[in-house]
Amino acid sequence: MDGHDMGVGTLLPFVGRNDTERRVVINTVGPHWDGNQVWFITAGGAIFAAWPLVYATAFSGLYWAMLAVLWALFFRPVGFDYRSKIHDPRWRSTWDWGLFVGGAVPPLIFGVAFGNLFQGVPFSFDDHLVSTYSGSFWALLNPFALLAGVVSSAMITFHGAIYLAHRTQGEIQWRALRAAGFFGGLTILSFAAAGLWLWLAIPGYVIQSAVDGAALPNPLGKTVIREAGAWFANYRAHPATAALPLAGTGGVLAAQVLARHGRTLAAFWASALAIAGIIGTAGAALFPFVMPSSLAPNASLTVWDSVSSQLTLNIMLWATLIFMPLIVLYTSWAYRVMGGKVTPAYVRENSHSAY
Repeated sequence: MDGHDMGVGTLLPFVGRNDTERRVVINTVGPHWDGNQVWFITAGGAIFAAWPLVYATAFSGLYWAMLAVLWALFFRPVGFDYRSKIHDPRWRSTWDWGLFVGGAVPPLIFGVAFGNLFQGVPFSFDDHLVSTYSGSFWALLNPFALLAGVVSSAMITFHGAIYLAHRTQGEIQWRALRAAGFFGGLTILSFAAAGLWLWLAIPGYVIQSAVDGAALPNPLGKTVIREAGAWFANYRAHPATAALPLAGTGGVLAAQVLARHGRTLAAFWASALAIAGIIGTAGAALFPFVMPSSLAPNASLTVWDSVSSQLTLNIMLWATLIFMPLIVLYTSWAYRVMGGKVTPAYVRENSHSAY
């Protein structure tokens, strides 16, 4: 849910050529961005509850990367709320670039993190399951991880461009469509390049020992080896998973065609399908690994040996079944009530109440 408004923030300084146009862009996401960002908090809490070992290892080992995301996100609430309060071009331009940082940096870092998962993260456990991380922030910025960051950044910016095309008109919409064409093409090319690189040069992880899904979690109780082409084993074993990368590329192409023909709402859902397909492609390749270890492959965390208790998972299941439909309902209602085109005339007529 926080994808399209981060894409809008990334495009803000480029799609809006003057103050009024930039206020139009901001007002397309202004009423919703804070509700969308709650999903970040939910994601962190869900990882803590469902996979406590993953939470402890990732949030401590990748501490500086997480802080970089947090620092970038600081620009968003202040930028949205205070950007238009002062009639000073330098003030507003500064916060426009702040909103750009808040929109562009988190997807890039999350993509870099995914790229490092495929290569393995340098951590290990002692006999008391206390993790030790031996990497550094700069080591995360390796070539494949940066390519994965390009995939993430491009697909989020593409999603934001399609959303802008749906919520605006005139010159802003035209620029958004041009941005969608560029970032859609970049998404497909970088996604294909990352898959080819993964196939040719990065060995995957394979569990050789027997797995008892009902046993107590113990990340040190298995044997793991690295093997060329192993990241594609699930696709060979389950051909239906090929629908995921097809959805990723097909969703981008469909969104571009639909947007060019004026069917921007359908294009938005197609771009959402593309994001689900791309993320799903990475998830299907990694399964059952959640956080592989390059330092001690046997300590790699999987969906079975890093999971929380059955009681915790049952509580999470029932909470999701009860509250998720309510969240979907009121979020859909909010988007419907505050939908429609945002125009320069609207911003001028509501200069004191609009963002």
